[in-house]
Amino acid sequence: MLVQRAVILGTCTLVTILYAMTVTIANVSLPQMQGALSVTQDQITWVVTFNIAATAVATPLSGWLVGRFGRRRLLIYAIIGFAIASLACGLANSLGTLIFFRVLQGIFGAPLAPVCQAIVQSTFPRHMYAKAMAFFGMGVIIGPIIGPVAGGYLSEAYSWRWVFFMIVPFTLVALVAVLVFIRDTSTRTVVRFDWAGFLALSAAVTCLQITLDRGQRADWFDSYEIIILTCLAVAALYIFLARVATTDRPFLRPILFKDRNFAVGVALMFVFGLLNFTPITLLPTLLQNLRGYPDSVIGYVLAIRGLGTLAGFFFMIMGSRIDPRLMVVAGFATQGISGWYMAQMDLNVMLADLFWPMIVQGFGVGLLWPSITAITFSTLNQKYLDEATGFYHLIRNMGSSIYISISMAVIMRTSSQRYAEMTDHISPFNQNFDLPWASGGWSATTTEGLSHLGSEIGRQAAMIGYNNSFYMFSITAFAFIPLVLLIRWKKGGGLVTVKEDEENVHD
Repeated sequence: MLVQRAVILGTCTLVTILYAMTVTIANVSLPQMQGALSVTQDQITWVVTFNIAATAVATPLSGWLVGRFGRRRLLIYAIIGFAIASLACGLANSLGTLIFFRVLQGIFGAPLAPVCQAIVQSTFPRHMYAKAMAFFGMGVIIGPIIGPVAGGYLSEAYSWRWVFFMIVPFTLVALVAVLVFIRDTSTRTVVRFDWAGFLALSAAVTCLQITLDRGQRADWFDSYEIIILTCLAVAALYIFLARVATTDRPFLRPILFKDRNFAVGVALMFVFGLLNFTPITLLPTLLQNLRGYPDSVIGYVLAIRGLGTLAGFFFMIMGSRIDPRLMVVAGFATQGISGWYMAQMDLNVMLADLFWPMIVQGFGVGLLWPSITAITFSTLNQKYLDEATGFYHLIRNMGSSIYISISMAVIMRTSSQRYAEMTDHISPFNQNFDLPWASGGWSATTTEGLSHLGSEIGRQAAMIGYNNSFYMFSITAFAFIPLVLLIRWKKGGGLVTVKEDEENVHD
């Protein structure tokens, strides 16, 4: 029985690696994609944000799809679709085409993590959840270690297209493992699906994501486009909440939130999503555009974070009996410390300067993922597992895509403001230009000198924008630590259970 559980856990971990690889592999080649596709810095991040948003929208379908097709068949279909979409991403010849196939990649990849998590949780008894989820979380860790290093070398040696081509062999191995080792033990039932609620939530998430991605470029609410998108997002969200409150079998059953630990865990996972992918999305463009580092070196920087996360997961495996509330506090604290350190960087930043903050940030991820997951599902009725895991991953992905867009907006807005402030001091009458040790090779009287000067001011302004985004990252991590006070906990240790009569209300 133990060997069978271990094989199932290994297969589910392998499948989870697929989704984790797609995010970090794309990140390492964002600067090269930006040049090859002739797009701006904020536009190239859509390759990441639209993929995560598509995953968020499609994730809640997991429970209904499991009821219709079964866990095993759904995994097989999703892996095949994921492989085809990944191959198409590598063949894309424009930003629009690449984003379209990245959306498909996100849709097919959406069921992978929640379905595998449900399989693991239904395979292991509750007292083994923490250790099982720590091992399962390795899939989220190994991908960010393998992906950036291999992707960085392939994109530098060949082109950015190979970061997507290399995913295909992994999907084939995962497909074979699922076919051989996974058996569907779930009860397949055709569940009535609230399509109106699902479409309303999808519209709200999509409109919000487009608003955040396009807002800075369109000058926010001075643009009719942003006003219309915001109104559509609010209206769609209202329809979704109305369906939840008034429908007998809504898309998201309110009974889930009667479990306090689940409700608090979902809130903590949203904050975790805010912080998880932001540094590894911002750092590649910073290192290449402002410092000129190649893709292979950037890949190593992102892999360092993966090593920190791996250390965090091993720590959780060894200390699985430690109060998870303490681990959540420690996890968010390490995230905040690493963000604050990165906010002190300047244009002279070296790779050695990023080693410890990336290790610390990754270690925090390793502490948070298994701790929050154990808290969230510790008292939840097993019959809600598929639906709950789908919503759980939806919240995480929504947080990631939203915060990346907000961070990029902060970078662009503060960069433009600081650029305008600094150019006010550029004048032939500025006496600092008469001092050779102050002016260097810059000049305010020649075309070439002004060109060099403008380029340097742009770099300095962009660096200030990155600093501000990392300050925001750090403040966010520290601000939500008090949420752990809402977790139910016995004085003697151990999570309290929810009464069966409360769990079965409106069942």
